[in-house]
Amino acid sequence: MNIHLLPKKDCTASIWSGGLTYEYLIYPKTANYTDRDFIFRISSATIEKEPSEFTKFKGYYRYLVMLDNGLQIEINKEKKVYEKYEIMEFNSDDEVTSYTKGIDFNWMVSEKIPHHKLKITNSNQNCNAQIIILYSLHTTIIKINEKPYNLNPYDLLVIENQEKEHIMLHFSDECLFGILDF
Repeated sequence: MNIHLLPKKDCTASIWSGGLTYEYLIYPKTANYTDRDFIFRISSATIEKEPSEFTKFKGYYRYLVMLDNGLQIEINKEKKVYEKYEIMEFNSDDEVTSYTKGIDFNWMVSEKIPHHKLKITNSNQNCNAQIIILYSLHTTIIKINEKPYNLNPYDLLVIENQEKEHIMLHFSDECLFGILDF
């Protein structure tokens, strides 16, 4: 089992058409964002323009969570509203237009991956997924098999669990909790 703590403060910004994006992780490490050959990618973006067209990614499923406010959005010409921390799920080659400024969490997963899920939780979890992602929404202590990790808001913990060991997780506060199995 490999555990990676990826603090928000260590992420480098790059420009997208609607603002800035901060990439935490692209998996596997040999993958390239431009080539779109990754299994998954985790980032956080600022939406600074209204309206903003989301970048399309054919062959990917996407989870998006607004971190600072709600979201007024149009997906394939259908208007929708999401509350702060409400998880939005969509096909990444959909036509998506945001009518809200803010900061988001973004997880793109290849459609070739059959099992993945994202939820918000602060309850204990026992899981054996191959990849576990934990994204702090607040200052949080996450215990992984009783070993504590201190996270600041918007820090990311990624657990690579190729042996599919059972892992006990304890949260001191709400986190985004994602699992992925190949």
